[in-house]
Amino acid sequence: MSRPPRIEPTADVVAKIASTASSLPDAYEEDAWTGVRWRVRKKTFAHVLVAQEGYTSAYRDMTGVTEPTTVLTFRSSGDELLALVHAGPPFYQPPWSPTVVGMVLDGDTDWEEVAELVTESYRFCAPKKLRHRLDR
Repeated sequence: MSRPPRIEPTADVVAKIASTASSLPDAYEEDAWTGVRWRVRKKTFAHVLVAQEGYTSAYRDMTGVTEPTTVLTFRSSGDELLALVHAGPPFYQPPWSPTVVGMVLDGDTDWEEVAELVTESYRFCAPKKLRHRLDR
């Protein structure tokens, strides 16, 4: 049985995330195994993809949602991590890392919040020298 073709995130969603992620010191964008991810050095700090039938998906496994759903994963820590994990939709915590949070991106998405979360995820992943460049 063959899989359906992969659905990729829309160009406008990728552009909205890229406007923040690509502006961070030494951050770069690359195609991931699915979707697009942003990295600093070798650490992924944001990854947008479409959870869909026929492919492994922590979001689909956790929610049972069957229709294709665009999700963003990013890193968090401390009080922010606890708040996001316990906030409920649109947030969820994939089981594969204690510091990764997922977020459904849809018509109700607050893109300013996404920019803040992506920036904080970058801070979590970036070396100290690069984090200091953000504060200048």
